[in-house]
Amino acid sequence: MTVLLQISDPHFGTEQAPVVEALAALVRQQQPDLLVLSGDITQRARPAQFSAARAFMDQLGGPLLAVPGNHDIPLFNLWARWQHPYAQHCAAFGADLEPVFRSPDLMVVGVNTTRAYRHENGEVSPAQIERVATLLAEATASQLRVVVVHQPIAVERAEDIKNLLHGHADAQRVWARAGADLVLGGHIHLPFVLPLPGLARPMWAVQAGTAVSSRVRAGAPNSVNLLRWQAAERRCDVEQWDFAAEDGDTGAFTCVQVTSLQVHRGLYAV
Repeated sequence: MTVLLQISDPHFGTEQAPVVEALAALVRQQQPDLLVLSGDITQRARPAQFSAARAFMDQLGGPLLAVPGNHDIPLFNLWARWQHPYAQHCAAFGADLEPVFRSPDLMVVGVNTTRAYRHENGEVSPAQIERVATLLAEATASQLRVVVVHQPIAVERAEDIKNLLHGHADAQRVWARAGADLVLGGHIHLPFVLPLPGLARPMWAVQAGTAVSSRVRAGAPNSVNLLRWQAAERRCDVEQWDFAAEDGDTGAFTCVQVTSLQVHRGLYAV
């Protein structure tokens, strides 16, 4: 079994120390094979915030795949936003804004959906859609095929439609046909697993809440997703782990929901 941990929207600069420590404890306990950071790593793209995020991820150890979110581009420094929007992200997490992770059981493709000319909304271009499809075509039958974006490719609630990734419909159609199983996202701080209808094969949107930030939504505490892939059974269990405070200044992440997904490899006639 292969385990992937999705950490989204930690917004370093607004992190809560007890939640940070609880997440570190969860990682020590679960020992994931891959850590995925799906954007909004910092609150205001400041060097100190990126340094804190990098130090925390180094503390967790293990392979890491990170993509930027809209908060990881300078907001108030307009010169930096237009001339070098990803300078601080690259300094902390490397120059590749669209990293790829491969192992015998995983193919994980990162996509940079942020744009300097967009304040919050994300975008995926035709070229990016095709790049991902080409990479997915290289995957083996045993690999869980995962695409990582920041803004959501699908939403559950009408009020979140405004947050949908621009180009999401084309991305869903092309990536499903190319073999994607899951699209991981964040941005709206709401965790859910959503089947995507009308596609050439089954594909799911997997959204994560905010991992450690104080910027939680009502009814959605700090949370992360653990994905357990059993290649022989072609089953992926998506576990939602929520943080709950205990007495004093401590707390822990506990599993509150498991969604079992049966992965298929054939195409439908659509």
